[in-house]
Amino acid sequence: ASGIEGATAPFGFFDPLKLSSYGSDATNAWFRQAEIKHGRVAMAAFVGWIITENGFHFPGNLATGVPFESLTGKPLEAWEAVPLLGKVQIIAFLGMIEIAGEMPKPHYMKGGKPGVIPYIWDPFGATKNMSEETLKNKREKELNNGRLAMIGIMSFFAAATMPGSVPFFSSTI
Repeated sequence: ASGIEGATAPFGFFDPLKLSSYGSDATNAWFRQAEIKHGRVAMAAFVGWIITENGFHFPGNLATGVPFESLTGKPLEAWEAVPLLGKVQIIAFLGMIEIAGEMPKPHYMKGGKPGVIPYIWDPFGATKNMSEETLKNKREKELNNGRLAMIGIMSFFAAATMPGSVPFFSSTI
């Protein structure tokens, strides 16, 4: 596992709890898929938090009597303002993406590439003419950005729910 893609500077291969030694290559592929997935969700959440916090919104209504504007300002309260049917639709859509991510052959736990989601991953073929070195570089950037976004979104949650826990955000969130 020490040669796995994503072992980048400044830490290189970072596994202080030795989790990679507890399983097989398939287990490590599952860990990598989970890291990519959580990183992508964290990147979307981080950007969504910033957009919501700063008052940007779509025009019109999310649902009858629920304008998009009512969701701005406090990101944690925005989810509560979404009607139940809207929450069901969001969760169902994300479930379909989750299922689609498990469909490629070969499966990521059996030698396939982690992070590939059919019809969503590069639907226009933008990466088909890129060298393997360029693709590796882009995958490592995605991993590192996802890692930072996971730290960032958790700091937003901590600052919003435990006053003073993140000194930098004490007066802004």
